Amino acid sequence: MLMLTIKRLADYVGVTVRAVRHYHQTGLLPEPGRDHSGYRRYDARAVIDLIRIKTLAEAGVPLARISEIMSADPEHFARAVADIDQALAREITELEQRRRRVAELTAGERLFLPAGIAQYLDDLRALGISSRQVTLERDGWIMLAASYPDKALEWIAQKRADLADPEYRRFYLSYDQAHDWDPGDPRLAELAGELVERLVRNAAAAGIASADWTELGALSPDEQAMLSEHVNDYSPAWLRLNELVAQRVQAMAAGPSA
Repeated sequence: MLMLTIKRLADYVGVTVRAVRHYHQTGLLPEPGRDHSGYRRYDARAVIDLIRIKTLAEAGVPLARISEIMSADPEHFARAVADIDQALAREITELEQRRRRVAELTAGERLFLPAGIAQYLDDLRALGISSRQVTLERDGWIMLAASYPDKALEWIAQKRADLADPEYRRFYLSYDQAHDWDPGDPRLAELAGELVERLVRNAAAAGIASADWTELGALSPDEQAMLSEHVNDYSPAWLRLNELVAQRVQAMAAGPSA
């Protein structure tokens, strides 16, 4: 009777020797005894079993269920195949969802942000705002949109309305360019004055007294600190601008008697 070595068996069925050994270890394929030369020899039964194992595995049947299916009667076999088909259908659905998520990555920040905020970032790019500043805005909005999804939509609506104002666009460009100014640049004082004027107007529009400007923000102190640190670590000039703004705000809050 013709008997095959493990290599010839693997070649005949179209699998690797490593796969045959793995099927031995998992109990799927009985391991034959060795001949007088110390080699394992496989008969026709082993060839048929290995073909069935390979066919089932390539069809997507989990290795843990192959033994069950190979020994099942027709009714049990049909039920097992139906169960496996349903499991594969679920996997396909999950993979398709992952593919859609991967495809959405090409949309950049639109994957992480509502459409209105993503459009605002595109508007900044069209205005000529630096990629550095757009990135800082994007990161800040990702945090805000995650924590305050409803509020973020209100805030971005106001920001987009501001951006329609030519004076605001000029101010924003100046602020962006100030990132690279020397901290002693006198233009920072002018920019601080304009920024405070805008704070005053925003406070008045919101019906908030100047001494209570902190009420304009809806962020916790920790969130404000994180955002401020994320932005200001990049620029000594911006840090100086913040100091100038804080001084003016404190002076105004103290009133004429200070």
